[in-house]
Amino acid sequence: MLSDARLLEVAGRLVEVPGVRAVVLGGSRARGDHTAESDVDLGLYYRPPLDVDALGAAVRDLAGPEARVSAPGEWGPWVDGGGWLRVDGTAVDVIYRDLERVRRSWQDAQEGRFAWHAQAGHPLGVPSFAYAGEIALAVVLADPSGEVTALHEEAAAYPPALRDAVVGGLWEAAFSLDVAAKAVGRGDAAYVAGCLFRAVLLCAHALHAHAGRWVTNEKGAVAAAGRLPGAPRDLGERAQALCAAVGVKPDALRATLAAAHVLVDETVAACGEAS
Repeated sequence: MLSDARLLEVAGRLVEVPGVRAVVLGGSRARGDHTAESDVDLGLYYRPPLDVDALGAAVRDLAGPEARVSAPGEWGPWVDGGGWLRVDGTAVDVIYRDLERVRRSWQDAQEGRFAWHAQAGHPLGVPSFAYAGEIALAVVLADPSGEVTALHEEAAAYPPALRDAVVGGLWEAAFSLDVAAKAVGRGDAAYVAGCLFRAVLLCAHALHAHAGRWVTNEKGAVAAAGRLPGAPRDLGERAQALCAAVGVKPDALRATLAAAHVLVDETVAACGEAS
């Protein structure tokens, strides 16, 4: 694992690249729920044009001659771009974030506006408030102008309007299960599983929003929701069990959907209680 001093050295080198405004520690290591195997996620906040050639030279200095970075947008509209590096034997993921898009994400979140966006690696979809959540949870490593630090401090408080909007979106969880029921007679377990996954993740997002907690990734979101105060009893374990054994025959699929409806109803009740 990189030492704190080495991490600051890496961030200091990257923030010198033209276009880069700040470098932050993100992901599980910023949240404090990482394991020994977790990568080091560095968010690279930039304003176009980002000097990719200069950035490539910087990462080769840090990670060796084979290291490379992508062009902005090369990894998809919401992940954007970056590089998968090894620095002193540690896996370091550099992820681009366009600072103006992050600002819009935060402004929309404050007004209760968000949407889900298709993105490879994100089966539910990336919520547009994810950028605001990332900046809220990040540990700022290098920020010469102070702009990202100011955003980090602003976004620390979860917006009430966003809470209401995300909780209000719970209607889709029950709807997904109702739609899934139409495929039960055909034994279409794949379709039922897809609808079930969406319902479960919408519940996880709603519970986080109700608790005023940012969630930025599907991975770990269900287990984290089950640990929130006021969450339905054993939500994490029950949801994981349903997803692990959807069933194949119609009777088994019906039983899964019935149990999932109970979980959704309990989530609606939990989110309707006073904070």
